[in-house]
Amino acid sequence: MQNIINFFLKNRYFFLFLVLLSFSLFLTIQSHNYHRSKFIHSANWVTGGIYETASNISDYFGLKKHNLRLIEENKRLRALLFNRDNAPLDSLPADSILIPENPGFVIRDAAVIKNSFSAPKNYLTIDQGEGDGIAQDMGVITSDGIVGIIDNTSAHYATVQSVLNTLTRINAQLKNTNHFGTLQWDGKSPSIVQLVDIARIAPLQTGDTIITGGMSTIFPKGIPIGTIKGFALDVSENYYIINVQLFNDMTNLGHVYVIENTNKEEILELEQSVNE
Repeated sequence: MQNIINFFLKNRYFFLFLVLLSFSLFLTIQSHNYHRSKFIHSANWVTGGIYETASNISDYFGLKKHNLRLIEENKRLRALLFNRDNAPLDSLPADSILIPENPGFVIRDAAVIKNSFSAPKNYLTIDQGEGDGIAQDMGVITSDGIVGIIDNTSAHYATVQSVLNTLTRINAQLKNTNHFGTLQWDGKSPSIVQLVDIARIAPLQTGDTIITGGMSTIFPKGIPIGTIKGFALDVSENYYIINVQLFNDMTNLGHVYVIENTNKEEILELEQSVNE
């Protein structure tokens, strides 16, 4: 305490100067309109900058909260999209994710905690598992397109067989026609996969869009996959081998959506009875 008192005593003339300077500035500003307007302008500029900086900092730390809101909204919108044939849009509750009352598809979100894309057989790991309703053979997508298929699960995690896996087979079709084939990967570029078994009579153009065909219990029809980069006939010259440029950047995945087909068991049982 004594040191503080000694400091003020030692610098008393300096502090007196500051007090007198402040008082003189106050009198000048109060008695002259020009000086007062300049002071107010400068004060507004300073406080405005402070408020803007504070707002930017607040927005930065609030990004996670905003992102979670966007993810939830995307889940709701995708549920609306995938289940649009099950119920009229205007009958669906605005805050519902599991829609309609008995939805064909349920959407769950997850975060990618590991991703490989340079091996012949690539996998991802997500932070949701059996305890979160994730099961084997569920489809995985992002807002841009398909990612892969759930392969294995534990209580809290799951692995995803990537579309960049030479074992992966996904039903896909030309968006502009009903010609469909099988999507697979040749193990080369992480941005290009192959669509095979497209009949030679199918009209093709570079740039055409490829979507999921919906002829499986994994992905609903219409999920974007990519665009045609090039194509050629196979050895038999009866079918095309099409190079598809993926919409998804498979080397940069953060959040994904897992699709559950709630009618899967019924469909499989029916198909099994036909095969028997």
